Order: sequence, then C-alpha cells, then structure tokens
Amino acid sequence: MFKNALVSVTDKTGLAEFLKPYVNQGLRVVSTGGTAQYLRDNGIPVVYVQEQTGFPEVMDGRVRTLHPNIHMALLARTENPEDMSLLKEYKLEPFDLVIGNLYPFEKYSQTISDERELSEYIDIGGPALLRASAKNFHQIAVICDPSDYGWISEKKNLEIHDRKKLAAKLFAHISNYDSLIARTLAEDSTSLTRQTFPAQLISELRYGENPQQKAFWFKESGARGGLHESQILQGKALSYNNILDLDAAVDLVRLFDEPCCVGVKHNNPCGAALGDTLEDAVAKAVAADPKSIFGGIVATNREITRDCAKILSQIFLECIIAPKISMEAQQIFSEKKNLRVIEWKDYKSTSNVQIKSVSGGFLLQTRDQVMPWDQNWKYEGEKPSQEIQKDLSFSWRVCSALKSNAIAIVSKGVTVGLGMGQVSRVDSVIHAIERMKAYHPNAPQPVLASDAFFPFEDSIEMIAKAGIKWVIQPGGSVRDEQVILAARKFGVNLVLTGTRHFKH
Repeated sequence: MFKNALVSVTDKTGLAEFLKPYVNQGLRVVSTGGTAQYLRDNGIPVVYVQEQTGFPEVMDGRVRTLHPNIHMALLARTENPEDMSLLKEYKLEPFDLVIGNLYPFEKYSQTISDERELSEYIDIGGPALLRASAKNFHQIAVICDPSDYGWISEKKNLEIHDRKKLAAKLFAHISNYDSLIARTLAEDSTSLTRQTFPAQLISELRYGENPQQKAFWFKESGARGGLHESQILQGKALSYNNILDLDAAVDLVRLFDEPCCVGVKHNNPCGAALGDTLEDAVAKAVAADPKSIFGGIVATNREITRDCAKILSQIFLECIIAPKISMEAQQIFSEKKNLRVIEWKDYKSTSNVQIKSVSGGFLLQTRDQVMPWDQNWKYEGEKPSQEIQKDLSFSWRVCSALKSNAIAIVSKGVTVGLGMGQVSRVDSVIHAIERMKAYHPNAPQPVLASDAFFPFEDSIEMIAKAGIKWVIQPGGSVRDEQVILAARKFGVNLVLTGTRHFKH
C-alpha cells in the first residue's frame, strides 16, 4: 500500500511492528536521529535523512528535516507534471506515508521553569513536515497517533476519506500543541486576543444533560491536576451531569480548611456543614436538607472513614468524592453497586480560567475569588462576635457557590436554609426561610448571606420576621440607604463586603 515513508517520532509505541509488514513489501523508510537508530535496532532498513537532503543534521538536531529535498517530496502533486519533473531532476520520490509526533512540550512544561531550557522542546521541523503532509492528504497518509496503527494496518488501501480523517487529526494535534505553547509563554493567557484551548479527549460520555445529547469529556493540556486525575474506586462511569455536580461540590469544599462536607443536587449545594471532625460535618450536612440530598452527590475535604461511610450509606447517592476513602469505608460502600466512589487526592488544583459557550462563540472569565473574611468590611449595626463571624464567613462562601439569586442561611456551621436560581431576590429569601422553617425551625442565631445587594426593603423585613439578626451582603444598591434604615428599624445587623458573587 505504501512505497515511500518519512518517519520522525517522539512516541515510538508500536512503530516497528506497524512498519515491518510494509517494509517486507518494499517500503522505503527515511528517518531522523533517534528514530532511525530505533528502527535499525529493530531490523528495519533506514535511509538517514541527511542521505536524502545531502546536508547534515546541525545545531543539535534543530535543523534536519527543514530542507527542500524533504519538503519537495512532501508537497509534490503527483498529478502535476511540473512537480513530478522537478522531483525527477533532484532524484526524489514523493512520500505517501508520514509518521510523526512532536517534542513532549506538555510533559516538560510541568517540570522545567527555565524558559531557555523549555524552549528546546518547542518543535519546529516536526510541525512543518507534518503540516506539509496533511496539506497533501490527497496522496499522503499522515499519522501522528500510534493508536491509529491498528485500523490502518487492517486496510488494503486507504481511501480519500481515511486520509482526510488523518489530516484533520494532525491539524488538531498541531493546533493543540501550539495553543499549549502560547498559553505557557503568555504571562496572562486571558490577555491573548486569539484564543484556542489545548485539550485532549478523556472519554465519550454515555450522553449529555439528556439522553438525546452527545457529550465528551476533555482535559486541558498542561493543566496541573484536575478531576480527570481522580480515581473511580467503584460504580458506573461518570455521566455528564455527575461531572458537573462533582466539580460544583469540590469547588465549595476546597474553600475550607476545617473538616467540611457538601451535598450537591442539580449543580447547587443543597446542604453543607463544618465540624470538629469529618464525621460530625457529614452528619450535619446530610441533616441540613434530608429531602434534597436524596439522589445527590457528596464531597468532603478529609478522608472518609468507616463512621462517615455508615452515615452516607443510609441514603441514596449518585457519587461520593473525597481526597481519600479508607478501606473500611470502601467495604461499606461496596454493598451499593451503583454508587460511584471517587478518590481525588489533588482536589485543590483548579484552573484560573472558566469558559462558557454562547451562540457563535464563547465567554471567558477568571475564576471568582471569595474572601472568607476581611476586617475592612463595613458594619451597619453591631460588630459580630467570633461565633457569629464564623457563621457569616461560612454562609458567605456557601452563597458564592449557589446559582443567583442566592441566599444562604446558616446556624452553628450548618446550612439550614438555601434559596437559589429565582428571578427575584425576595423569592430566594422566601425559599430559604421556608426550608429553614421546615427542617430547622429552632436553629439558634441564624445568619444570612446574599450574593448581591438587596434592591428593596421587603427582604430585610421578611428576614427580621424569621428571627434572623445578622446579614452579610455586598451592598451597592441605589437604595442602600433605605435598606440600611429598614435594617435599623427591624434590628438586623449588616456586614457590607463591597463584592458580589453572582453564579449564573
């Protein structure tokens, strides 16, 4: 099937086994440096690239395939008489197979901090010869991924659609490579006016948000840590919705140093708690809203022990994720075959960039940073005690994880009423208070957080009637003065942060 090949790879997996049958049928192989030596060591005759170029590899290999005798053989159009006459003049044969992949820039960008040293892993000749090959896909099969060897070797001949498929994969490979380099070199990648996001497929998911939707899970190339590095200890493969909910839950637990447990349902926290121990936090989080947590997912920021597992195994959950799951806990969870149990040791790693698609494009923003407490925040009313301050800080962070309009009511380190996603803030206040009355009617000293300002006094009046005397909110409304006056009238103390935390 193939007559003349150019081979220059970093990843040599399966290369010799793939080439041998074609070599036995007369394939000529031109190769470079370490690849050539590898092939010869495996009994494959090789024409060294300098024999084709008539020029030695120089500058420690920086220049070896960047030569007309290579690129003429790559770009020549076999149906063009002038191109073929030129090849004949220089005693060249057109290539019909090119195998190549690039210097492992992603790997070394994780470990090399010296920019000059890292620049040695920016491939130049490789992308040039691979792009030339892919441009000429009508007559060249270009392979950049060893996983393609299998299906190619099973075919007697490659059709045009096969070569187009390989060419498309190659251009995506190079685009990913160049994008990773650009984002690594940029001091602030969000400042780049042309954005591409280097990513690699992890898996195709069973479906998306609904069964009729296709879905795929990608990892960001070069990312230090990520949910894809977690380990599924038991249960079915993760679904699209599972992944979103897991990410939302871990986004919240990573904000706390104290033992913390978070339950999430439909991408919103439905119960969260701090505790002296994780067992304490788990029990409180489950009891925070025992109805909503059914069928949800749970995340913790500590090892899940046997005692934690006993509590969690009493309810139906989709997923449990923690930095560690003890063997005793795994044994308890194993009785629930469909429960997904996940360890994510490096759960604190996260990207600073967030992306959302819109019609015809996408939006990019930096990740929201939530202050647990700032002594410069303004007080309208009394200054909170340490105990109240702790609850206000907890409610403020929980509120930042809820969909706007967001209200979080907290008592003694436990969420006792959450309201989110309503089209008016007063509706979210109503929902949060109703949940508190339903599950925690006697909650002591509840405090309330609002992700944005109160536009009218009505919410403050309702909050006061519910027995809530402390509110943390950004302020900034044109009606702030009226809201503050209402708070004074109804005996509600305000903490004004000056920073809102919308989450759409």
